[in-house]
Amino acid sequence: MNPCRRLAIFLMFTWVSGLSISAPCTDTLEWQDWQQFKQNFITSEGRVVDPSSEAMVTTSEGQSYGLFFALVDNDPNTFQRLLNWTHTHLARGDLSRHLPAWKWGKDAQGQWRVLDRNSASDSDLWIAYNLLEAGRLWGIKQYTVEGVLLAQRILREETVFADQLGRVLLPASRGFEVGIEEWRLNPSYLPIQLIRRLAEIEIAPGWQAMIAPAVEIVLAASPNGYSADWVNYSASKGFYFDADAVGSYGAIRVYLWAGMLDQEDPYRQRLLDTLRPMAKSIRRLGYPPEKINVRSLLQKGEGSSGFSAALLPFLDALELKALLAQQRDRINRNSPFEHADNYYEQVLSLFGVGWMEGRFRFGPAGFLSPQWDDVCHDVN
Repeated sequence: MNPCRRLAIFLMFTWVSGLSISAPCTDTLEWQDWQQFKQNFITSEGRVVDPSSEAMVTTSEGQSYGLFFALVDNDPNTFQRLLNWTHTHLARGDLSRHLPAWKWGKDAQGQWRVLDRNSASDSDLWIAYNLLEAGRLWGIKQYTVEGVLLAQRILREETVFADQLGRVLLPASRGFEVGIEEWRLNPSYLPIQLIRRLAEIEIAPGWQAMIAPAVEIVLAASPNGYSADWVNYSASKGFYFDADAVGSYGAIRVYLWAGMLDQEDPYRQRLLDTLRPMAKSIRRLGYPPEKINVRSLLQKGEGSSGFSAALLPFLDALELKALLAQQRDRINRNSPFEHADNYYEQVLSLFGVGWMEGRFRFGPAGFLSPQWDDVCHDVN
């Protein structure tokens, strides 16, 4: 069936089934860390600002994470501001027709504009997920439709069929084909729970077939139990690394996504077992290493308390209670929220600590279960 025809049928179904805008339950639990993040990094217009450079950059990543945390906190006003800004400044006014540019900020001439029009597929994946789940949880049909359209566009513009592997998510719509039928891939761009959720969209076929290849990419990027930031693939060479086979600020999210998988996910235990050596390093050092060469296993630097926060769900999933308590204490002694210029550390902490506080969970099919939804159901 023609995709447009499928979409029309879908829209008719959602209208008939009563999926319309409704006010969300307001009986929520205060999330002080999220309030601090908003104060530090989100403007009144809905722009997430990374103040670590003179360009005062905003990325589609920042917008996508902001949308997720707004949904987790039952904060529809902030969600709408973030979405409006993303539409206007990153997606040429329409997310349903354009992938968002990944980077916006102040150029060398002092002009505020898109600095790089290329996309970032992990951010696009999160934005599509956020829209779908906001539509479902808040009953807003427009969000659901926008999420479906974006999920379809990601499939068309940011995925490729790799021989002997399957359909894979490229890091962006262009720039990551390193040879003929040869690609550079990012394992931290592949949270399995999000791919599972998009696979539930009947009119966006293709996502279900991406789950197993995504798992294989994560496993291949972790040959000795530590995930690299990047890995290359071709059918003739298989998976291989460039000279700098390092896992660091990107790869830390691989452990985070694995730790947050639902217990019923069939790949969960395999991923946890593969990545378990990171726990051994934390036990030996007292902190997560900042950088790891995944081939030589040379480790450098002390990972921030944000790294420790990202690893909390992972250590919890492995049931390593002593290490979990150790890293919690490390975070308490140097909270990322004591500073106002460490956007990424605070993002990692909102994910990791927020998870440990029970503020959200992902179900077996990737559906979001925020704490406020449970509270509202109890009240009603």
